[in-house]
Amino acid sequence: MGFYGEIPQEVDRLFRLRYLNLSDNTLGREIPINITFCSELRIMSLAFNGLVGKIPAKLGSSKKLVTLFLTSNSLTGKIPHTVGNLSSLQRFSVSFNHIEGNIPNELGQITSLIVLAMGPNNLVGSIPSNLNNISSIAELSVPQNQLHGRLPANIGLTLPNLQIFEIGGNNFHGSIPISLTNASMQLEILDISYNSFRGQVPINVGDLNGLQFLNLEHNFLGNNSSKDLAFFTSLSNCSNLENLYLAENNFGGVLPSTIVNMSTLVDVTLGTNQMFGRIPVDIGNLVNLYGLGMEQNLFSGNIPISLGKLQKLQSLNLHTNMLSGKISPSLGNITQLYKLWLERNKLEGNIPSSIAQCQNLQTLDLGKNNMTGIVPHQILGLSFLSLILNLSYNSLEGSLPREVGHLKNIGAIDVSENKLSGEIPGTIGECLSLGILDMQGNFLQGPIPSSLASLRGLQFLDLSRNNLSGKIPKEIEKLPFLKYLNLSFNNLEGEVPTKGVFSNLTAASLVGNKNLCGGIPELQLPACLIKRKKHKKSPIAIILATIISSIVLFMVITSLRVLCWRKSRKNPSSSPFSLDKLLRISYKELHQATQGFSSENLIGQGSFGSVYRGSLDLHGERIVAVKVLNLQQHGASKSFIAECRALRNIRHRNLVKILTYCSSIDFKGNDFKALVLDFMVNGSLEMLLHPNEDGSSQPRNLNLLQRLRVAIDLSSALHYLHCETPIIHCDLKPSNILLDNDMTAHVGDFGLARLLSKTSSNSSQEQTSSIGIMGTIGYMPPEYGIGGEPITYGDVYSFGIILLEIFTGRRPIDEVFRDGLNLRNFVRSKLPGQVMQVLDPKLIATGEVGAEEFVEDNESDDGQIEIRENNVNMENMKLQGSNVQKCVVSVLKIGVACSAELPGDRMNMIDVTRKLNIISEAFLRARTHRERQIPKDYFDHLDIAEEYAVAFKHLGPH
Repeated sequence: MGFYGEIPQEVDRLFRLRYLNLSDNTLGREIPINITFCSELRIMSLAFNGLVGKIPAKLGSSKKLVTLFLTSNSLTGKIPHTVGNLSSLQRFSVSFNHIEGNIPNELGQITSLIVLAMGPNNLVGSIPSNLNNISSIAELSVPQNQLHGRLPANIGLTLPNLQIFEIGGNNFHGSIPISLTNASMQLEILDISYNSFRGQVPINVGDLNGLQFLNLEHNFLGNNSSKDLAFFTSLSNCSNLENLYLAENNFGGVLPSTIVNMSTLVDVTLGTNQMFGRIPVDIGNLVNLYGLGMEQNLFSGNIPISLGKLQKLQSLNLHTNMLSGKISPSLGNITQLYKLWLERNKLEGNIPSSIAQCQNLQTLDLGKNNMTGIVPHQILGLSFLSLILNLSYNSLEGSLPREVGHLKNIGAIDVSENKLSGEIPGTIGECLSLGILDMQGNFLQGPIPSSLASLRGLQFLDLSRNNLSGKIPKEIEKLPFLKYLNLSFNNLEGEVPTKGVFSNLTAASLVGNKNLCGGIPELQLPACLIKRKKHKKSPIAIILATIISSIVLFMVITSLRVLCWRKSRKNPSSSPFSLDKLLRISYKELHQATQGFSSENLIGQGSFGSVYRGSLDLHGERIVAVKVLNLQQHGASKSFIAECRALRNIRHRNLVKILTYCSSIDFKGNDFKALVLDFMVNGSLEMLLHPNEDGSSQPRNLNLLQRLRVAIDLSSALHYLHCETPIIHCDLKPSNILLDNDMTAHVGDFGLARLLSKTSSNSSQEQTSSIGIMGTIGYMPPEYGIGGEPITYGDVYSFGIILLEIFTGRRPIDEVFRDGLNLRNFVRSKLPGQVMQVLDPKLIATGEVGAEEFVEDNESDDGQIEIRENNVNMENMKLQGSNVQKCVVSVLKIGVACSAELPGDRMNMIDVTRKLNIISEAFLRARTHRERQIPKDYFDHLDIAEEYAVAFKHLGPH
C-alpha cells in the first residue's frame, strides 16, 4: 500500500476488529490512544512506518493481543510496564527504534511469549531474570543495546525451545553457559558477538545440531592455548551450519583439519586470533564458501592449491600471517572473487598473471611480501578493480605497464618501496577515479607526466625518493582535492607552483631537489632567474632566411589552393574535416557490408538516421553497426560533424568505439555520411528493461548486480566525459546505453530517436549545441526546457532518472506519472521504509531482495489466531535480505539526488562513481553475509576521506 499521514483516531469505531496490519507505509505521528478501544484486537502490526512518540501505556488494556509488531519506526521513550498486562501476547517486537530505559520486569509475567525482539535500541540494564522462566520463548533478540550482566547458568534448561538467541553488540560478560547446548534440535541462530565473554567455548557446542548461524566475534574467548579450538570436532555434527564467525578473540592452537568436512559453510571468519600452523590442505572441500577470513593470525606454510576449487568464493582475506612460498596460480580459478587480501606475509616469486581471470576483482592487496619479477600487464586490465591495487614493499622490477590506464575506476594504487624503473606512464592520467597514488621509494625516472592533472579526485600523491627529473607540471596545482603531495628527493628543477596544494607548507614536501626555485616564501627557495638569450645573426643569414621563407610560404599556399579546388570539384558538399588516425571507408564497401542496406539488417531508426548491422573486413571479419545519416533532416550534417569532433578525441571502455567513417556520395550521386561503430550484441538498456510485448525482442531479466554494474559503467563514462574533455552528452536515455557480450555498458547513440549531441567546452570555437531541444522528454533536465545552455549537470539529471528507471523498471513518462507526480518524487516518497513498493517486480522475482509481504493468517478451529510462518516468525521474514535492501536504498538515494530540480543541488559524477563502487562492494558483502547487519550509517557517510580510510585500514603507515 501507499498510505501516509496519521492513523485516524476513528479507528476506535472498529470494535469488532481482530487483525490490523498497516505495515510498510509512510504513516507518521503518534500511535493513537483510541486504538486501545478495539477490544477484540488480536494482531496489530504497525511496522516499517515513520511513527514517533511513545508506546501508549493504554496498550496494556488490549488483553486479547497475540501479536504486537512496532518494528522499524522512530518510537522513543520507555517500554510501558503495562505491556505486562497483555497476558495473551505471544509475539512482541520493537526492534529498530529509539526505545530507552530498562526492559520491564513485567514482561516476565507473560507466560505465553514466543518472540521477544527489542534491538537495536538504546535499552540499558540487564535482562529481567523472570524472562528466563518462560519456557515457550523461541526467539530472544536484544542486539545492539547497552545491556549488561551475565547469562544465567541454567538458560539452556529453562529456555529449551530457543531457536534464535541474539544478544550481540551489548556489554554482557562472563562465560558461555554450558547449558545452552541443551537446546540441541531447536537453536538455529546463536549470536553473542561484540560483548565481553571470556573462557572456553563449550566443547559440546556441536550438540546444537540444528545450528545454522554461530557468531562469537569480538569477545575475549579462548586462552591462546592449544585447547581453544577443541569444540571444532563437535561442530561437524551441525549439518546445517552455514555461518561461522570467530574473529577477534583469543583463540590459539592449530586450526583442526575437521573444518574441511563442514561442507555446508558459506561464510567463515577466523581473523585476529592467535591460530598457528598450516592452513588445512583440503580447505578447498568447502565448495559452498562465499567468504573466508583468516587474517591477523600466525598461519604459516604455503597457500593451499585447493583454494582454487572454491568457485563461489568472493572474499579471501589472509593478510598479516606468516604464509610463505609462491602464490598458487590456482587462485585464478576463483572467478567470482572480488576481494583478495594477501599483504603482510612472506610470499615470494612472481605475481601470477592468472589472477587476471578473476574479472570481478575489486581489491587486490599483495603489499609487504617478498614478491619479485614484473608487474603483470594482464592484472592491470581488470576492469572492475575499483578499490585498491596494493603491491607496495616488495621487490618488483621493470617498468609500470602502460596498461595501468585501463584501471578507470580504481580508487587507490600503491606500488611504493619496490625496484620499479623507467618512466611513469602517461596513461596513469586515465585512472579518473584515483584518490591515492603512492609510488615512493623506487627507481622511476623521467618527467612527472602532465596527465596527472586529469585525476580530478586525487587526494594523496607521493612520488618521493625516485630519480624523476624535469619541471613540476603546473597543472597539479589545479587538482581540487589534493591534500598531500610528496615530491622530495628527486632531481626536479625549475619553478615551483604557488597555488593549490603548493600553497600549504605542511601539505607539500619538496626537499632534496636542488634545482627548484620560486614557490611560496615559506619554502625559502631561490628566486627563479629569467634567462634571455640573444643571438647575433649576420646580414647574409637574415637575407637567405627571408628568401627561403618566402619561397616555402608561396609553395604551401599554392598547394593548398590546388588541393581545395580538386576536392571541391570531386565532392563540393563534403565537410572539410577528417577523423584523426581513422581511415575513411567507401560507400561501396558499406553497401556490400549491409547487403545494400537491406531492411533485414536494420536494427534502429530515428529522425536523424538509421542503423544497420553489417560485416566488414577490418583486419579480420567483424560485425559492426553502420549509422547512416538522414541528410534531408535539418541539422543532420552539423550533428554529424559535432559528433565526429567529439568521438575522435575520446577513448573510454564505456563509450561506443568508432571504427571508421564514410563521407562520400552514393550510387545516385547524393551526399552520403555514415559512422561505423562497434556492434553491441545485447542491444540497448531500453530493450532489456522494457522488452516488446509483441515478442520482437527476447525478454531478459537483469539481476541486481547486473543493474548496479550498468549504473557504474554509465557513471564512469560520464565522469570521463565531464572531467577529461569535457563533453556534455545532452541526450542520455536507456536506448543510448548499449551492452556488449559481457554485459558491459557503453554510451552510444544508434537505435535512437535522436543522434548523440555533445558540447565541447575546450574553446569557444569548438562549441556546438544540439539541434532543437537538447534531449528527450522525461530525461531532459528542466532548465533545457526553458532555453538553458547545456551544462554537465544536465547530464547528471538524465543519469539520475536513468538510475531510477534501472531499479524501478518504470519509464519517466509512464502514464501513472501525472498531476504533479513524477518518477523522482514517486521514489523519494517511498525511501527508505517502502523501497519494496518502487522496485522492479522482476527484481523481487529473482529473490535477491527479500519478499516483504506478511504471510496470511487465519483463525483456527478453537478460535485462536495462528500465523503461518516460513521461518521462525514473521519478523525474520521481514528482515531477510535487509542488507541488500540497504544497498538498493542507497542507490535510489543517489538517483534522487542526481535528478534534483535545481542544477546546483545535483551531485557531480566524481562522487557518484565513487559511491556506486562502494555500494557495489557493500552489496557483494551483503550477499555473502546474509544475516549480518551492515551498520545503520554505513551508507550515510560515503565521503572521500572515509572511503579511503576504510580502503586502507589494513595497510598501516609506511
